[in-house]
Amino acid sequence: MKILIRATNWVGDAIMSLPAIRTIRNRPDANISILARSYVADIYRDQNVADELIIYDHRGKYAGISGRERLASELRSRRFDVAILLQNAFDAAWLAWRAGIPQRIGYARDARSLLLTKAVPVPRAGEIPPHEKFYYLELLRRSGWIDSIADEPFIKLQVTETSRARAADQLLAAGVRPHAVRIAIGAGASYGSAKCWPPSRFAELANELQAQWDADVILFGAAGETDVSSAIASEMKRAPIDLTGKTTVADLPALLSQCHVFIGNDSGAMHIAAAVGLPAVAIFGPTDPFGTAPVTPRHTIVREQPYCSPCFLRRCPIDHRCMTRITSAEVEAAVDPWLASVVVERV
Repeated sequence: MKILIRATNWVGDAIMSLPAIRTIRNRPDANISILARSYVADIYRDQNVADELIIYDHRGKYAGISGRERLASELRSRRFDVAILLQNAFDAAWLAWRAGIPQRIGYARDARSLLLTKAVPVPRAGEIPPHEKFYYLELLRRSGWIDSIADEPFIKLQVTETSRARAADQLLAAGVRPHAVRIAIGAGASYGSAKCWPPSRFAELANELQAQWDADVILFGAAGETDVSSAIASEMKRAPIDLTGKTTVADLPALLSQCHVFIGNDSGAMHIAAAVGLPAVAIFGPTDPFGTAPVTPRHTIVREQPYCSPCFLRRCPIDHRCMTRITSAEVEAAVDPWLASVVVERV
């Protein structure tokens, strides 16, 4: 059976949907192609979940109506038997319909039900556990692809030894000390500024952790987050290793696997860090950890919940109290137990 899976567009969602994709992979007759934007496709490389990754270049080759028609034509030529749409958007259903895929399975939302051959009702509140990983599995259950949903307490990303070695060399070249405690910080969040703890708090925390643990602090982020990282670095007593804008999503799993703890906002980097086995200290404000907490036993949530949280807004219309009320001391208290368990070879 030739199966097209339309992946989600967010890195964190891509990781949380891995249990559903692995369930499809386990079908003995499955030949799977995953259609994804490039940065999501990079997450799925080396994970043995697909026979083929199709890059959805939505800003280049497949931009606009003509580009989508071109993509639909290319998909039509591959003669897929079924499309499973993990992405919720109308565009996903339109492409599968225009590609002439006989079975088109997805949630009945975003005005796309008429384009689906199996429009699955969206779970109502309380019908399934709140975490997003169950949302994708429930689509398969309601479609008859699985009988029941098993919980998966740890969503793991495989990192090859070659990638680990290359990442270790890259960190050393950037100035990381070979035998130091390594603290990864992800201070951005592509969803919006409301998810972000203030840079001054990250700097205050980093200063304390450097003093207490003689740690190397490594800043990770996309190119658009350089201002945030610069603001943190400007208030640090000892300069961090700033890799903001110098790495890609494809680089992150291996690079983070060479660190000892991750501290950051609810973001794709948080999910990647957790999935490669790092203890993740996650700072939540406008979003709900019951829905998007990192899927690992090795995590700690830091949260102050005013009446307006979770609001799920991209930008706070008032005073950002859900984040500004979180002190560096609170986050440090969450980090210290994880660092206390770190064993680093000393010279």
